[in-house]
Amino acid sequence: MNFVEELKWRGMLHQIMPGTEEQLAKEVTTAYVGIDPTADSLHIGHLCGVMMLRHFQRCGHKPLALIGGATGMIGDPSGKSQERNLLDEATLRHNVECIKKQLGRFLDFESDAPNRAELVNNYDWMKDYTFLDFAREVGKHITVNYMMAKDSVQRRLNGEASDGLSFTEFTYQLLQGYDFLYLNTHRNCKLQMGGSDQWGNITTGTELIRRTTGGEAYALTCPLITKSDGRKFGKTESGNVWLDANRTTPYKFYQFWLNVTDEDAERYIKIFTSLDKEEIDALITEHRADPGRRILQKRLGEEVTTMVHGREAYDTAVEASNLLFGKATKESLLHLDEATLLSVFEGVPKYELEKTVILSTKAPDLLAETTDCFPSKGEFRKMVKGGGVSINKEKIADTEYAFSETDLIGGKYILVQKGKKNYYLIIAK
Repeated sequence: MNFVEELKWRGMLHQIMPGTEEQLAKEVTTAYVGIDPTADSLHIGHLCGVMMLRHFQRCGHKPLALIGGATGMIGDPSGKSQERNLLDEATLRHNVECIKKQLGRFLDFESDAPNRAELVNNYDWMKDYTFLDFAREVGKHITVNYMMAKDSVQRRLNGEASDGLSFTEFTYQLLQGYDFLYLNTHRNCKLQMGGSDQWGNITTGTELIRRTTGGEAYALTCPLITKSDGRKFGKTESGNVWLDANRTTPYKFYQFWLNVTDEDAERYIKIFTSLDKEEIDALITEHRADPGRRILQKRLGEEVTTMVHGREAYDTAVEASNLLFGKATKESLLHLDEATLLSVFEGVPKYELEKTVILSTKAPDLLAETTDCFPSKGEFRKMVKGGGVSINKEKIADTEYAFSETDLIGGKYILVQKGKKNYYLIIAK
């Protein structure tokens, strides 16, 4: 497989330095992507860079994932309007360990293949590097004029809301450039990849290598992924969509992909899956013939959720989706863990009541007077007779239904359904 051609048809190629394609055709090449460990989880904004490494490895080349343990202590001004908070060493170490586990879902770190992936942390070679050594060995090779000309620096200096650029952040491109120099010298790494906002930092690295060792170095970036309406990809009303199941449940993760527009689904399935061109083209054709079936969104959700969380979590997410949008049973409700249950019914009205109150109050009183699930007891009884009331996905026929311990899911929750779309969650305290 030709890596550059693979990126082109997937819509993942933005800028490429002359000679890069020839280098990749000549030999197995080592490349790296830098990941900033500002949290203990990746989010889907990182996925494009990670998928570049995945495709790179599938094309027979050797990927390095560089965790910025040192640069994470400073903060990259690229694409930022203000200086970020600096993290302490203990927090960074924790974040690095968590991210390493997540990357194992995408890259082969374990086999004995010559192109197996490796994880490197720039803190390892920066922690004992003194300022004087850095000034002598790196600083003297790159002029301030060269650094000032970078778009990332200019945007921060000229931005209306900017408070300027600290010296710490200004040196970031030199530190990232030194990473490339170090990996080029010690790991024979000849290519750095990243998002298009990293082009300035990456080319500083190629320039530093050229001026210090005369070695071969190349650059390649992917476009910054946006939604079809131009808004930032990966952000929801509640914030980032994380790869950590404790931050974003697999159900919510799956729902993110399921709810993208048709236009976005056509782009994202190329970028965020390993499906080949023939299969993707067939899926797009099938989807366009009947968009209502949402074939692309469902397949995209399946591929990405399975890759990130595993098949079992994907199956649970689909089952959870059916609770709201399809046919589901009490059994499927009982399968859900507490986090997924709360995630599915996040927006429904909730009522916290003492357990003794729930078990001692008949349904008409509890649902029409203690709570306002129904406007009146008469309305409750009328809907029960018409088959319109379900408790935990099972229709009830008794207009004087009494709750018991067996109704409490996990000893705590009762799901009340009125008609097809109205849900209420009773929570026992």
